[in-house]
Amino acid sequence: MPQNTIFLDIETIPSQNPALLDKFRAEVKAPGTHKKPETIAAWMDENREAAALDALAKTSFDPAHGQICTIGWAVDNDEIDAAHARVAGDEANVIRAFFGVLRDHTRSQFVGHYIGGFDLRFILCRAVVLGVKIPLCIPRDPKPWDGKMFDTMTAWAGARGTISLDNLCAALGIPGKGDGLDGSQVAQAWADGRHDEIAQYCRDDVQRVRAVWQKFQDAGWNI
Repeated sequence: MPQNTIFLDIETIPSQNPALLDKFRAEVKAPGTHKKPETIAAWMDENREAAALDALAKTSFDPAHGQICTIGWAVDNDEIDAAHARVAGDEANVIRAFFGVLRDHTRSQFVGHYIGGFDLRFILCRAVVLGVKIPLCIPRDPKPWDGKMFDTMTAWAGARGTISLDNLCAALGIPGKGDGLDGSQVAQAWADGRHDEIAQYCRDDVQRVRAVWQKFQDAGWNI
């Protein structure tokens, strides 16, 4: 059976659990340089909420609390598709939609930008949290050299280097995302209900990942 190439990108949002924000508020502490009770109280009044919201925002990178709002994918040269959660409770259905596609492709190589360090790991962890059965074709501990994954960032920058997808596309002459949404704006866009825009942004990144991968193939890259 021939191997399929699965091009992949995900978008994540912070935890939507209000209790977690309350927990972060309770854990905020004033800097150690503040010793007097009145100074500590003044700092807390001014900074507690911002510090708690910052901690919450960072959960978008942590699958223990953050959530997947969008998964975009394409199989080989097929059209790009995406599943998107318009409410927090739809996350499991987004993952199931992606997994449903994979069950028809039992031998697959997954391609994405920083896919080894983020996308695949986040999907796997959220599937465990939500009790969604993981297809056998997804590598549980993917390595750049095992043939089950092609990470465009690692391929370009090496195991310890980094490069953004935007900068890699610019280096390879691939059109960028233009003036639209970027990753740092996804959480606010989701909160604002701009769901179609997020889904399209994710599809666009899948398209760019596939174009980057094709550049490597055209150059004779050995995968």
